[in-house]
Amino acid sequence: LFFSDGRRKVDYILCYKSKERRAFKHRLSISSNGGIPLQSLGRWEAEGETVEAGGPAGDIEDSKLTEEEKALMREDFEAGLVEAGLQIERDKENNNQGQTFIRLHIPWPILSREAELQKIKVAVKKKCELRKRTGIAGLWDSFVTKVNTPFQPDTPDFDTHKDSETRIHFKTLKHPFIRDKLHLYDIKSTETLFDNATRSRIVAEIISRTSCRQPYQTTGINSLIARRVYDSAFPLHDGSFTRRGRKDQRNDRQLLHEEWANYGVMHKYQPVDLIRKYFGEQIGLYFAWLGVYTQLLIPPSVLGIIVFLYGIFTVDDNVPSQETCNDSLNITMCPLCDGVCDYWHLSTVCSLARASYLFDNGATVLFAIFMSLWAACFLEHWKRRQMCLKHSWDLTSLEDEEERVQEELRPEYEEALQEKKIKLKAQMKKKRAVTVGSGCGWRQQEPDSLDVEDHLSGYLVNVATLLFLIFVTFSAVFGVAVYRICMLSVWSMNPDPEAKASVRMTVTTTGIILNMLVVLVLEEVYGAIAVWLTETELPKTTEEFEERLIVKSFFLKSMNAFAPIFYVAFFKGRFAGRPGDYVYVFGDYRMEECAPPGCLIELCIQLSMIMLGKQLIQNNVFEVLIPKLKKMYRTIQEEKGKKKASEKNEEKEEEKRPKQQFDKDYVLEPFEGVGSEYMEMIIQYGFVSLFVASFPLAPAFALLNNVIEIRLDAAKFVTEIRRPDAVRCKDIGIWYNILCGISKFSVITNAFVISFTSEFVPRMIYQYMYSTNGTLNGYTDHSLSYFNVSDFPPGTAPTTTLITGVSVCRYKDYRDPPWKPDAYTQSKEYWSVLAAKLAFVIFFQNLAMFLSMLVAWMIPDVPRTLREQLKKENMMLMEFLLNQDQE
Repeated sequence: LFFSDGRRKVDYILCYKSKERRAFKHRLSISSNGGIPLQSLGRWEAEGETVEAGGPAGDIEDSKLTEEEKALMREDFEAGLVEAGLQIERDKENNNQGQTFIRLHIPWPILSREAELQKIKVAVKKKCELRKRTGIAGLWDSFVTKVNTPFQPDTPDFDTHKDSETRIHFKTLKHPFIRDKLHLYDIKSTETLFDNATRSRIVAEIISRTSCRQPYQTTGINSLIARRVYDSAFPLHDGSFTRRGRKDQRNDRQLLHEEWANYGVMHKYQPVDLIRKYFGEQIGLYFAWLGVYTQLLIPPSVLGIIVFLYGIFTVDDNVPSQETCNDSLNITMCPLCDGVCDYWHLSTVCSLARASYLFDNGATVLFAIFMSLWAACFLEHWKRRQMCLKHSWDLTSLEDEEERVQEELRPEYEEALQEKKIKLKAQMKKKRAVTVGSGCGWRQQEPDSLDVEDHLSGYLVNVATLLFLIFVTFSAVFGVAVYRICMLSVWSMNPDPEAKASVRMTVTTTGIILNMLVVLVLEEVYGAIAVWLTETELPKTTEEFEERLIVKSFFLKSMNAFAPIFYVAFFKGRFAGRPGDYVYVFGDYRMEECAPPGCLIELCIQLSMIMLGKQLIQNNVFEVLIPKLKKMYRTIQEEKGKKKASEKNEEKEEEKRPKQQFDKDYVLEPFEGVGSEYMEMIIQYGFVSLFVASFPLAPAFALLNNVIEIRLDAAKFVTEIRRPDAVRCKDIGIWYNILCGISKFSVITNAFVISFTSEFVPRMIYQYMYSTNGTLNGYTDHSLSYFNVSDFPPGTAPTTTLITGVSVCRYKDYRDPPWKPDAYTQSKEYWSVLAAKLAFVIFFQNLAMFLSMLVAWMIPDVPRTLREQLKKENMMLMEFLLNQDQE
């Protein structure tokens, strides 16, 4: 954690692999303090070749840099860092392969200058009293505080302090740092004024703008890492995550490990302030959002369980289920496939009808309306929480920094621009050669950016690939449907009556498992393709790259996850035809149909299997197992490298230095952003909201997953990955817009699920329009149409049958019977039910949208207490600054 002198902190680490080089001067271990002249640091010198400093970049551009060129670029870059004021300590380099670490330290003069430029807020000597509310509101606040006390993490409060005598709470006021007014700030020591995350962020800013001119012009550490000049660059963790001393001696990493990345504290809130302090605002906002989302899943989880229990307690009183299970009605159904399938009794799907009612009852509609309101409340609550965090984390004046970050070019964009400049220079030389003879001068200005023509090929590749992937997704869904159709015919040939009776359930279950496996495989493939497609577009900045990647990844992964569910909900059984006039695929196979109780139970099973399987496999395999395997592989590779190096140097016995913190951190998994974490939760949010009318238990399963997910992610961030740069951001960005889009779209999908997939509307129409006594008695018979078995086309009737004397079979549809003049055409009941379904969609959608907008209007984005607190703090800070100026 410190330089070899034991005083200066290691604020950042650069590392690269030492390889055998020729034609270079040996360099000893050196520790610079920022005061050594640049010339004294030396330059790598190549034999037989000299490179002019500051020469035009790209004249000798090569796609692959040699080790000599990489060493020259490192030397020049590190000299630039020293010139910028950073202090450097290098490992002693040898000629053997191995990892070389460069430690960076930022001294106080440079740290204070950068803090002033970046407008980092620092605590002043003035504190603001936090007044408690009085009366009933005060009593309520005291009650809530007492109830919440066992759930609070045991971490220090950084900005709020309590007077031990008066028991009054004070909040520390902050003001942007100014070097010339140090008397304003509460500075105990310049070494501890800025925490480690802030120091490393400032160093990261310096190394991101430092240029390297030899042998090629490039700017920033990211560009050098992309060219493999350096392997990686990262800040250090605050020592080990396991505590060895007393509880009050814990560092921030140990605090996070004990109070956050621990399954024993699953019942406690997350220490979001400490997460933000250690990892930065970007990661802090993600876990704050995940905490709000998980907390607000509790009400719909409880209500969803109540809806499910309501179905269990009332299933015995459900008339359609009773009629389906009644053997005495002797309802004979038409065959499920041609030739080999036999007639079957409706009572054989009794268990399916009873299971379907558990999720398809009157309470489900109310629950779907509640979930629309819940989505609006969740978004509004997060906006309020985000505003409070922006205030407490000093993110209200972040626009300037974001604009500066947006201007930084990506290394790939820089490289493409460099190649374009080289081509233009070559064209200029040719034109000059032509025009010199004629005495005409010719000049062309170098381009500052890529134009549309440079991006056109990437755009065309994106469009073509996305269309192809849409086709692949739909083909996968269609392929599983064909599998079910074929297996239904094949397994129906089994002469065993018991096996025939369970054919439908067997085919449905295996089809759902196959769908889940296809979804999991395609999700990983689509993630890699989305990255490649975004890179072909050549986005200019990192923020632009991330936004485009998020949009593509969400489009592909959501399409992949939801396409099978959409098929079952809205397409399965809609185009199957009727007995005697079925729709066939591949000539011989009938399109699949829904069971008489409807497709809702299959939709429910499909949704639960994909949702649960996806979460379990992602949590256990992709988030736990794979990172551990990668860490194990890197450790093995490092040991192999050390072994080879020791074998080569058997004659020279060098003293081995003890393992430092940067050695331990290097073995950890590199940080790859929070995009994948957001994506997993956003897809889950889609499962919870889009089809909640078919599966009221979805919020409960999501809640259970998220409680584990938070601690799993916490353990990964604290123990498994390198410490990321403390990136500042004021909100969760484009993810909020995606959440709003899903919430609005969920109103439409739930309206259509209730209308067209469930039996809610047909039951209501029968009860209030066609029932003789205003009940559902006779609904099952009313919903089934008749078919004369003599009307089967040749070769489609059952070849052998166990049910004799069948002259008429029944099928699920609203059609006229064979004894009417317009036999097998849609009946008037069909049009009545269709009109009611469309009317319900319009009514449900408008009601849910109106209530959502009402909730959004009633809940202000900024809490009133926060507005008053901001006003009070600004007044007190202004008064303090004026008083200090007068003194």
